[in-house]
Amino acid sequence: MYTFGAYLCKVILTLFGRIKVYGKENLPNDSKGYVIACTHTGWVDILWLGVATMPTKIHYMAKKELFTNKPLKWLMEKLHAFPVDRENPGPSTIKVPRRLIKDGQVVGIFPSGTRTSEDVPLKRGAVTIASHSKAPIVPAAYVGPNNFKDLLKRVQPLIIYGEPLVAPEHLSKREAMEYLVEKLDEEMHRLQAILVERNQ
Repeated sequence: MYTFGAYLCKVILTLFGRIKVYGKENLPNDSKGYVIACTHTGWVDILWLGVATMPTKIHYMAKKELFTNKPLKWLMEKLHAFPVDRENPGPSTIKVPRRLIKDGQVVGIFPSGTRTSEDVPLKRGAVTIASHSKAPIVPAAYVGPNNFKDLLKRVQPLIIYGEPLVAPEHLSKREAMEYLVEKLDEEMHRLQAILVERNQ
């Protein structure tokens, strides 16, 4: 279902503009799991990230409200999404992604947590999951259409992947978390700036 859906999305989205992908060689190609943390400004970036990362499949964290409707819940699960309670995060919030990463899967997170173009502090979720799973974080950025209006305007979509981030081994757990939060923030801003420049 996921593969079929991804290629169907690719066919449909390409009707509005062909995506340019940079840095895909930075994606780990071994069998170990990792986290992809991408900028988030609208629903279209979720689709394009999934398409651009193929054949690697992404398991997305999604707000639990999307799983209240049975048909939508079925679809979300078929597309490898899993629910997260953003208002009351608990131990179970990282239990599922940790298991996925342990099984060699890729977990997709949008650290801003909201669909906005404003500069918001990165949530610690991506770093917490990666640290507890002892997995790298691949920073990514997207520039392009955010909604149907942008698609109709044939706005050029671009995605860029940065090099995987890992904390130096000599750091304490707390220091490693702070290091990764700062580096992830820096890299996502840097990557987005590169795309904005290339899109001008």
